[in-house]
Amino acid sequence: MTAAIKLAEAQDNLAHEMREIGIKARAAASELAHASTQAKNGALTAMAGHIRAGAEDILKANAQDIEAAKAKGRPAAFIDRLALDKGRIESMAEGLEAIAKLDDPVGDVIGQWERPNGLKIQRVRVPLGVIGIIYESRPNVTADAGALSLKAGNAVILRSGSESLGSARAIHACLVKGLSDASLPEAAIQIVPSTDRAAVGAMLQGLDGAIDVIVPRGGKSLVERVQRDARVPVFGHLEGLCHVYVDEAADLAKAEAIAVNAKMRRTGICGAAETLLVDKACAKTHLKPLVTALIDAGCEVRGDSDVEAADARVKPASDADWGTEYLDAVIAAKLVDGVEGAIQHIASHGSQHTDSIVTEDDATAEAFLRRVDSAIVLHNASTQFADGGEFGMGAEIGIATGKMHARGPVGVEQLTSFKYVVRGSGQTRPA
Repeated sequence: MTAAIKLAEAQDNLAHEMREIGIKARAAASELAHASTQAKNGALTAMAGHIRAGAEDILKANAQDIEAAKAKGRPAAFIDRLALDKGRIESMAEGLEAIAKLDDPVGDVIGQWERPNGLKIQRVRVPLGVIGIIYESRPNVTADAGALSLKAGNAVILRSGSESLGSARAIHACLVKGLSDASLPEAAIQIVPSTDRAAVGAMLQGLDGAIDVIVPRGGKSLVERVQRDARVPVFGHLEGLCHVYVDEAADLAKAEAIAVNAKMRRTGICGAAETLLVDKACAKTHLKPLVTALIDAGCEVRGDSDVEAADARVKPASDADWGTEYLDAVIAAKLVDGVEGAIQHIASHGSQHTDSIVTEDDATAEAFLRRVDSAIVLHNASTQFADGGEFGMGAEIGIATGKMHARGPVGVEQLTSFKYVVRGSGQTRPA
C-alpha cells in the first residue's frame, strides 16, 4: 500500500469519525434540551466527585504533557497555562459544584406581554444545541466547557490542543462518569481523539450541520483561523490587549497594587494587562514608583522616552509593543494626556477585551467606563477579574469581544438562545 493510499484512508477514517461525533452530539442535544435541572445538577455534582477521586490520574497525565511540552521548548508562560496541581484540580471540582448551584437558564421567561387582540407572547430561553470548543493549552477548559454547556442544555464537542490532550482526556473521563451516574447521554460531552488539524477543519465546517456555534480558546493564530474559516457562528476574541490607566487622581498605593496584580498574578491569561498608561499630570509622583514596582516584581518594562527616564532598567518600546499581547512578564508603558489620551490610545491599540482605570475621581471614572468600547471595563480593580468565575458565573467558556449575542464572559446564559411562545384563544389574522 502506497503512502498516498494510506493517507487517503486515514483522512476518510477521520472524516467518518468526525461525522459520527456530530451525529451523536446532535442526538444528545435533543435529549439534553428537555433534561431536568435535577438531572443536570446531579451530573455536575457527580463530575466534581470524580475529578477529586481521579486527581492522581489527572496529575500523571498532566506531568506527561508538561514533559513533552518542555521537550519541544515551549515557553514558561505556556507551561504555566498547561500545568495542573492539586489546587487547580480542586478549583475545577469547585467550579463544577458552583455551576450546579446556578439557576437553570433553560425555560426562563425573559420577556412577556399581551397584544390588544389577546395574544399572550413570551420570550423563553432555550439551548443553542451543539457547541464546538477548540482550545489549546488549558486542560481546565475541558471541565469548564463541559459543565457550562451541560447546564445550559447543550451538547459539546471538545477539541483539545495536542500538548494538553492527555490531561484533557483524563478530565473528560471524569465528566463522562458523572453523566452516566445521572443517566444522561455520555455523548453530551465528547472529546475529539485525534490531534490531526483536519479535525479542526471538519468542526469549522459544522460537521454536516451538527454544530451550532464554535468557541475558540487559544492564541492569535488559532482564533484567526477559526474566525476566517468557520461556516458557523463564532464566540471569541482575537487578542487580550488589556490596559491599566493610572489617572492623576489615582491613589498611588492602590495604583501600584492594581498594576502589579493586573500584569503579574498570571501573565499567561487573556485578562493580563499588556499596557500601562499613566497620566502626564501625575508623572512626577506616580510614574517612577509604578515602574519600580513592576520591575521589582520581575516584569520587563518597555517604555516611551518618559518612562525610560524614570528607571534605567526600562527598555525602549517600539511601535509594535503597543499592539502586542505578550502573555509573559513584559508590559509596555507610556504617558498620556489625561483620560482623553488614555481613551484615544485604547481605541487605537486595544482589542475591546478588558481595560481598567485607577482614579479617585468618580466623574473621570464614569467617562472612561462609558466611552471605552471594550467587553469589560473596570474602575479601581485589576484586569485579572476578567473571568466568568469572578463574575459569579461559576466558570466561563471564554471571553467574547464581538457584539452579537454574547459579549464578555460566556457563561450559562450566553450559551442559550430564545424562542417566542405565543398563546391564543382562537385568534386569526384579518385579511
